[in-house]
Amino acid sequence: MSSALSRVLAVLRTAAVAAALSLPAAFAAGPVPAQDAVALDNVAQDGAKQTVLAQDQDGGGADNPAAGTPGPANRLFVQALQLIRQADNTYDVAEEGRLLKEADKLFNDIVTKYPDSPLAVQLVTNQFVGDFDFYEFRSRIRALVCNDALNSLCFLHRIGEMLPPVETPINAARWDWLSLAVAYQQLGDTGRAKEIMAPFVSAVRRGGVADSSGQDLFVARALSLMGQTPLALDITRQINDCSTRIYNLADIAKAAAWRGDGGLTNALADEAKSYASSHNCAWELGLVAQTLLRAGKEAQARTLFLNTVETQFSKFKETRGDCCPPELAVAAADIGEPKLALGLLSTVQDENPWTIPAVLGRLAKRGEAGMAVAYADQVADIDTRGEAYAELIEAAMKRGEPAIANDLMNRLNKLVDEAAGRRPGLLAQRAKAEKVFYNDDRWRRTFQLAINAAEKASNFVRRDIGAPLLAALVRIETGLPMLD
Repeated sequence: MSSALSRVLAVLRTAAVAAALSLPAAFAAGPVPAQDAVALDNVAQDGAKQTVLAQDQDGGGADNPAAGTPGPANRLFVQALQLIRQADNTYDVAEEGRLLKEADKLFNDIVTKYPDSPLAVQLVTNQFVGDFDFYEFRSRIRALVCNDALNSLCFLHRIGEMLPPVETPINAARWDWLSLAVAYQQLGDTGRAKEIMAPFVSAVRRGGVADSSGQDLFVARALSLMGQTPLALDITRQINDCSTRIYNLADIAKAAAWRGDGGLTNALADEAKSYASSHNCAWELGLVAQTLLRAGKEAQARTLFLNTVETQFSKFKETRGDCCPPELAVAAADIGEPKLALGLLSTVQDENPWTIPAVLGRLAKRGEAGMAVAYADQVADIDTRGEAYAELIEAAMKRGEPAIANDLMNRLNKLVDEAAGRRPGLLAQRAKAEKVFYNDDRWRRTFQLAINAAEKASNFVRRDIGAPLLAALVRIETGLPMLD
């Protein structure tokens, strides 16, 4: 709820704009003498009545303020400002929301019914109209979801407010904003999802975001999670870079498998394998093996994986360069090679910490909880260890091992308590674990604490915490992870 001072300022500002639009003749003659707020309110109301009368007499013609006939667009605008003023003057949250939504509908009517009016142009381009800031009003409308502070859409709104703005023209990867679009899509606000996603898709179509390697800046991967498979594939098949092409095909196949589309999953697995073979994509073969396994082609996946491991180790002995791609460690866990998976993990985890929870969670789901927990206990980074514990808790619950899950929950709670509420990522992982462990809504309070901690954190933390928070929320609400 706005403070008393901001309410007074909003009333004065709104009334001033309303009076200006409703009474052009009065302002042409000279300024209105300063009176108290009640007098100004009466002037605005009288002006609105005069506007309506003028429209009735004029037949609702086009805007013509100079002739003393503001027109239907101006009339709707004044009515909207009066609703906003009423919203500013109420302390009833429900009533405030109702009035603001009615005002928003009137603004939309101006744009759709009177697109040729100057007001429509100003609203569409987020220009000031007098002292009225339409962009600020739209932000206020979006914030109405936080009338229920524990609503997931409120969580999304608050996370979105923390994200660094997108620079235009778009020429850099912004997985945080794309994650926000995916989250809105998954939680049912498809309009907001499209609004966020559209500039990125347009940039890809113009070729404005492709670098020398053909990167599409995660746009196709995000589209696959939003169910836009044909568009995601169209973008992907124009890319000739091994890494981006294979990653996209693997992720589109993963999303298809989650939707139960076995035919598409199978076709994309074959396509990824064929492309990797024809373009000598060696570093990405771990991804191809995972995709084949997801498509039910276990024999092909195992053969490709073992051959790739042998080749990578041979190159490592010869060149002493980077040993292995991180995806190979994940593939080892998927295929059921626990010792090899942990060995590979130890070589890639420093540069790719995301592999730790990914590998350990997969091993635990295959019944290797003992070695996975022991490995997690040795992870130095607190946030990563907490995420690993959360993955292990989920694996234990799915395997029907509540005692193991309870022990891991105690370890995770201890990490959170020791951090004293200063690690938003850790709190988000506890919320994720609470969802699977208790299967109720107590996680919402914890997730709210995570966002509170993020909002109080340094700019450095706020800059990077958006995507992890969004990944945790989507996992909680859908049971499916964001992409690695």
